[in-house]
This record gives sequence, structure tokens and C-alpha cells, in this order.
Amino acid sequence: MGVAFNAATYLVDRQIARGFGDRPALIGARSTLTYAELGARVASAGAGWRALGVRPEERVLVHAADGPETVVALLSLMRMGAVPVPVSTMSTPAELTALVADSRCRHLLAGPEFCDRVQTAVRDSAAVPDLVGVVVLDDAPVRPPPSVLRIRWEHLIAAGESAAPADRAADRTTEDSPALWLYTSGTTGTPKAAMHRHASIRFVAERYGQEVLGLRPQDRCFSVAKLFFAYGIGNSCFFPLAAGAAAVLDPAPPTPESIARRLAEDAPTVFFGVPTSYAALLRSDHLREDAFHGVRVAVSAGEPLPPELHHRFRARFGTDLLNAMGSTEALHIFLSNRPGENRPGTLGTPVPGYELRIREDGVLKVRAPSAAVGYWCRTDATRTVFEGEWIDTGDLFTRDADGFYVCHGRAGDMIKSGGIWVAPAEVENLLLRHPSVAAACVVAAPDPDGLDRPVACVVPASGEHVDGAALAAVCAEQLPAHKRP
Repeated sequence: MGVAFNAATYLVDRQIARGFGDRPALIGARSTLTYAELGARVASAGAGWRALGVRPEERVLVHAADGPETVVALLSLMRMGAVPVPVSTMSTPAELTALVADSRCRHLLAGPEFCDRVQTAVRDSAAVPDLVGVVVLDDAPVRPPPSVLRIRWEHLIAAGESAAPADRAADRTTEDSPALWLYTSGTTGTPKAAMHRHASIRFVAERYGQEVLGLRPQDRCFSVAKLFFAYGIGNSCFFPLAAGAAAVLDPAPPTPESIARRLAEDAPTVFFGVPTSYAALLRSDHLREDAFHGVRVAVSAGEPLPPELHHRFRARFGTDLLNAMGSTEALHIFLSNRPGENRPGTLGTPVPGYELRIREDGVLKVRAPSAAVGYWCRTDATRTVFEGEWIDTGDLFTRDADGFYVCHGRAGDMIKSGGIWVAPAEVENLLLRHPSVAAACVVAAPDPDGLDRPVACVVPASGEHVDGAALAAVCAEQLPAHKRP
């Protein structure tokens, strides 16, 4: 057995023991949970999962919008030794079916916002043969097939509240026990589950959240990136809770209007965004010039931040953006600018605890103590990306004389659009199924804000006329927004 450690008790119980029980931990659209309330609810939910038959190291897929109960679900699964698998709320029904099947999860947590999608994804029990139960938040009207049990979240919590103390206790996890899986398309475009340890959660929270960003109990953290992203779950769960701070959670899609409401109503002091979101805020009339006056740190990650976008944002809102880089494989950010040491156009310097190396071909490698142990059932991909202690990022870099790193794009053909990887072949194959298209090529091209977006070039089939609007409609129907050319 390794060193005993549980990420959920580190994030919650430790703060209660520090006397932070009455401090706000999670601020949602409809409710706020203090650390004491969060601790009690996480313990109850953990016991409820046990009563349902969920076992240690068993996967549970989580498909729900950001909110206090979603965080409770994630933490309660880690507390009782199971492995939460938060997946993209932008997934199509077919993509969700594939994730349920690939993870071999026996239970799925569904939010009310996505009930139609979940019902479509699990309606064929032969496609998801391992699934035995769907737990629904807010009594979401999901009706799974007869072979799959439907459980209301409130009933799961109630079962845990009446459980014996031993059943409410944390599992005997260690630093190396599996804590969560995060799906990524990475460098191949095929979804792969990066498997992370309990100890890695503490590492990223302390090294980046506290040593670089200086998070403190008085902070309120808000993230444009949602909980199913590695970037988002760190910003909205690991970092604030590890520091005894509060997380501001918004179930709504991130739009300038919704972000403006959170800034005005919840007064976050630490803001995490992506360049696409910062560009949208600059174009919006919904934000006053002083909208960011209470934000002491603003981070940009997920895709390259053009220097001009940084300068325009600072000129309008008076807030510096800390350009940073991380990966799902490393769990969070390993390269970042810092408050007071910010150089636009670069990605800063290594986060404490990480070692970076640029190969002769210019590809950046990172030695990350927070690295995933590998990809679930993807041996070849694991051996390609994880080289001993090192992760191959697939990104081309240079390092200047002052030690600041500059990214020069991908070594492969993957496109990062809206902070999410896009495999050109996936979009090309969809276009090629249309009878008017003989050939298709998808490439990256900058939009007016200097951010890469997929652009499709097509060759008409013999005797056919290509209708751009018709192809756009096909893509809108079958692809998430960030993949649409």
C-alpha cells in the first residue's frame, strides 16, 4: 500500500478542520454551500453511491452542467474510492454513447439540461451493455431502457444520510489510487481517457493555484471553461477548495451576457478564460469598462493568445491576462506567465515542480509529476505520448534568453478551435458523405481576432453544384460548434 491520501477529504474536510466550515465553498445560480454543508453532502452522496452498488475504482460518467450538485457528485465519488468521468456537455448523442461504452461505466449521472441527449444515448442497451443505472439531477425526465435503473439524486442523498458512519467514511485510497478520468482528443482526434491519481489533484492545486496565482481564502474563482475540461475542473473545484476559497459556478453556456452577470453579481477575484471568450467580451456591449475592477488575476489558456488581443483587453478593461499552457495529460497548467512577470506573446516560464525540454525538432516535452498514468485501453497512444517521466506535447516551441517560452503551433495537423482540439479528418469525412462533394480539406485559418478556426475547402462532385449553406447546415446538425467550419 502507498501513502494514504484522498483528494476529496483534502479539498473539503481539511478546510472544515481549519475552522472554515461557515465560509462559502460553492456559489451556484440557485444555492450556495458552505464548507460544512459541502462536507456533509459529499459524505452523504458517497454513502449513497455505496448503497447503490458503486464499488471503489469503478467509473461513473457525469454529464451535467456546472453547479454545486455536480461538484458534490464528483467529490463524493472520489471520496468513496470510485472514479468520476466528467464528459463534455457539448457531446452529441452518438458521442455520448461511445463514451459510455468506452469507459464501461455501470452508472451515469445526468443533468436536466441534457435529458433528451442522454435518453437517446442510452436507449439501445446493446450499445451500452455495462450500464445498469442512470442517476438524475432535479428529477430529469430521462427514461432509460427497462434493463437500466433510474435513480433520483435526492433519493441517493437520502440513502446516504441514513447510512452508518462507516459507510459515510472516505475510502482507503492512496496517493496513487485512480481519482478521475478526463477524455481528450489530444493529438489523434480519437477520444481517449487520461487516468489521473489522487495525489495529482493536490500537486496542481498547490503548485499553480497557490504558488503561481497566490490563491487565498478570500478569493472567489470563476471559470469560463466548464468542469468537464481539465482546465475547468482545476479552476472551479481543485484550486478554490484547496485554498479555502469559493468557486462561482454557472450552468449557462459562457456568453458575454452570462459572464457579465457573474462579474456583477458574484464579484469573482480570480477569472479563468480562453482567448475566444476574451475576444467575445471585447466585441460585446454588455460589459462596462469597470467590469473587471474586482478581478485581481485573469488567466488565459486553452489556445494561443494573440498579443494584440491581450493589449486590446488590457486597454479596455485595465486587466492583464496571464497567458498559460497546460494539457489534459498533465491535468492542468505547467507553463505560465505570473502576476508582475507577464510578457505578452509568450507562455511565461515553467510552473514550480515541472521541467521542460525542447527537442532538436522543436517539440516541447514536459516532466510532470501530475501526469496521467496513461490512456484507458489505448496502449499505442500511451506509449507515444507518455515517454517515461516525460509527456510529448506535440507543440513547437522556442525559449528566449530570459527563459520565456514561445509557441509556434502544432507539429501535426490538429486544429485548436475555441480551446478544444479538432481533428480535420472528422470534419472532412462528414463533408465527403454529402453527394455534392468529391474532395474536402479542413485547415486552420485566423478569424478577425487572430484565433484559429476550421475552414473547409471542397471540390464539387462531377455534375454537382456545391451549396455552402447546405453543407453548413449538415455540419451544424452533426458537429459541436467548435468543429464546424
